Amino acid sequence: MTDAPSTLWFKSSYSGNGGSCVEWAPAHASATGIVPVRDSKDPLGPVLTIPADAFASFVAGVKAGEFDTV
Repeated sequence: MTDAPSTLWFKSSYSGNGGSCVEWAPAHASATGIVPVRDSKDPLGPVLTIPADAFASFVAGVKAGEFDTV
């Protein structure tokens, strides 16, 4: 995915100013079913594109604590 100037990126409200954050573009995800994710420290760097259902499963797993031991 190339980053169009109109793409609005968001990061978690839990993100502090530490810089170790990821951003995602929810409008793009809603329109295409693909969730773009990037490193907030490198906005011109690579963008991962993840199918929305896989991303939703990952978020549900994080909320459920499935990755607490990793």
